[in-house]
Amino acid sequence: MKDQLEALVLQMIEHDIGFEDAVAEFERRFIKRILENSNGNQSRAAKALGIHRNTLSRKIEILALDQRPNRRKRLRR
Repeated sequence: MKDQLEALVLQMIEHDIGFEDAVAEFERRFIKRILENSNGNQSRAAKALGIHRNTLSRKIEILALDQRPNRRKRLRR
């Protein structure tokens, strides 16, 4: 895992990706995956991330994440 991370960091440096952009992209993807794993439940996601639910809500807004899980639409009869 550490070797993969090191390779990624080197690629980002080679492509002139700035620190703030790299951190924001990592945070965006990490939080998005945790939200998916918790089926969009922010309380569970916040607990898994080790942050307060309000902090997670702010991060979702700042990072422009769609916190709603992909749900199947019900068929009307």
